[in-house]
Amino acid sequence: MKVLVIGSGGREHALAWKVAESHAVEAVFVAPGNPGTAREEKVENLAIAEDDFEGLAGFVEREGVELTIVGPEAPLVAGIRDFFDARNLKCFGPSMAAARLEGSKAFTKAFMARHGIPTAAWAEFTDADEAERHIRAAAARQHNESTVPIVVKADGLAAGKGVVLAEDADTAVAAATDMLSGESFGDAGRRIVVEEFLRGEEASFICLCDGKTALPLASSQDHKARDDGDRGPNTGGMGAYSPAPVVTKAVHERIMAEVIRPTLAGMAAEGAPYQGFLYAGLMVLPDGGVRVVEFNCRMGDPEAEPLLMRLRSDLPQLCLKALDGTLHEASTEWDARAALCVALVAGGYPLAYDRGDPISGLELEPSAGEREGEGPGLEER
Repeated sequence: MKVLVIGSGGREHALAWKVAESHAVEAVFVAPGNPGTAREEKVENLAIAEDDFEGLAGFVEREGVELTIVGPEAPLVAGIRDFFDARNLKCFGPSMAAARLEGSKAFTKAFMARHGIPTAAWAEFTDADEAERHIRAAAARQHNESTVPIVVKADGLAAGKGVVLAEDADTAVAAATDMLSGESFGDAGRRIVVEEFLRGEEASFICLCDGKTALPLASSQDHKARDDGDRGPNTGGMGAYSPAPVVTKAVHERIMAEVIRPTLAGMAAEGAPYQGFLYAGLMVLPDGGVRVVEFNCRMGDPEAEPLLMRLRSDLPQLCLKALDGTLHEASTEWDARAALCVALVAGGYPLAYDRGDPISGLELEPSAGEREGEGPGLEER
């Protein structure tokens, strides 16, 4: 079997590496890939952009690729699954309609309200003055406007960086105004969601879904704040580990009963059955309750790296079962050991920073044991 992985990051490196482990797979192609994926056995990079649907589908048809796995969210939100379906090509990932769970935070909040899925109180805005009035009123209700955490989110895709945790009303108003002006995130920020701050511990809960059945992967936890002590701007993720101790057996059962199953049932009822990776970003409250912080329509990054390091099951076969609607017949096996991923980023990230600088030193084996590498310039130092 030949498999195509779409994307260029560490997540796609982990996916390609795990897919290549399958005895049923003879070749893995990554479009466009990176210098790290190029070093893996059975893996070949393709000079095809992730948004070139015609080029990707044409390659799949010419080469007889039997399965395509989409890594990043942008092609899914743009409808790559629908594009492949129209050509009878197997593509693991949700349809454009189902990918709205990540593509629009306002849609997702309204969806959760319709289906009784627990989440933070919220309001959406397209007007900066209305947003400011709401923020200041919410702060005043707390009787201490200077210290109320307020969460402001861009509605659309922002590469995991479209969330501002404001420590006071003035900061929240500034963030809302900046987003709505289009200065920060373009059209993705011209609608915003303002929501209450939740106190607890975050966890990432990712499942494979076939439209009716969800097969949960091991728990994980990523850390989005750039700086030590959970400070600094939000990023796409500075590191992750699996398992997440906060997801106890009881919490796991609550997540499945209160979040995952109602989400699958709700999407199916609304005419958009969900197939693919479903990532619920959750807040586990001190009393063991759960609230949805966000949904993502793909495997997390950096969560994919530790999760796939621990997974002992055949990933492409699981994806095919999901596409065939037979996940109820499947199960997963896991390495009992913990796994950890740490992100190394350019100075200034995620704000203004340089891209494409060579990475050196990866040829040196750390004393701790195994290591993996991904990034520009691995071959041309």
